[in-house]
Amino acid sequence: MKLFNYFKESYSELANKVSWPTGKELTNSAVVVLIASLVIALIVWGMDLCFESIMKLVYETIF
Repeated sequence: MKLFNYFKESYSELANKVSWPTGKELTNSAVVVLIASLVIALIVWGMDLCFESIMKLVYETIF
């Protein structure tokens, strides 16, 4: 009986109390996440290039 009440209350809260984003808000959020992901990917790519150059220099110096 408790489990049934839990699901009933959960559904009621999701249907009536939660404020869901509009389509425009959802689109804006998706664009922000996409841009942030691209920026972070570019930063990681740049760091990888720098690290690769440093490691090549170190290996050439040692060997």
